[in-house]
Amino acid sequence: MSNPILNDDRFPAQEAVLDSEPMTVSGTVNKIFMLFVCLIAGAAISLYSLFTNPGIVPALMIGGSILGFILVIATCFNVRIAKYTAAPYALMEGLVLGAFSAFFEAQWHGIILQAILATFAVLFVMLMLYKVKAIRYTEKFQAVLMTSMFSILAIYLIQIIASFFGRSIPLIWEAGVVGIGFSIFVVVIAAMSLIQDFFFIETSSQRMLSKDYEWFGAMGLMITLVWLYTEILRLLAKLNSRN
Repeated sequence: MSNPILNDDRFPAQEAVLDSEPMTVSGTVNKIFMLFVCLIAGAAISLYSLFTNPGIVPALMIGGSILGFILVIATCFNVRIAKYTAAPYALMEGLVLGAFSAFFEAQWHGIILQAILATFAVLFVMLMLYKVKAIRYTEKFQAVLMTSMFSILAIYLIQIIASFFGRSIPLIWEAGVVGIGFSIFVVVIAAMSLIQDFFFIETSSQRMLSKDYEWFGAMGLMITLVWLYTEILRLLAKLNSRN
């Protein structure tokens, strides 16, 4: 799902910095690159284990998912610890994504590269649309986005619960018209979530927040990009399975 940590409540006015170096957009971008390095390192560890000791891969995925979730929740309650939690979070996500991606690559050769390129293409397009103000982050935009994200989350939770009983929500996970349509919808919402991330990174820097918040903004954007990548990967898998 989209990141749960970037919203107005996380950027109180009293956090403004007047006597030290404040957060900047460029500083946040630098932190994002650092997190990508951690993500790639985690994926490399996962892939290396897949070839050398595949038995530990499930443990890496489960452990990475649980620890990553804990780090996100902890950051939600204390945004200033993002400078300590962001890098470990990216590493944990890398452990999960490495094996997750390998599963798809084994079935459809080249799908990982397609998903990565598509993710960065969406990131670039959404950034350009935001910069030229073709898409504005308004209260109405926020309301529609949050409603859509909570709806998707509800569907995922229902699916997880149903899976414990050997059941599944019909059609949306399949490669039919409904399944592909659902994946396209989720990808669009994930892409729209990038606008939210850009807005909060920009406005928080304008509010002269502490430089520690650069890690916070970078972590939020990383969460969205991970979600976007996994949804694009699922969409490509459905499209490829129809061939």
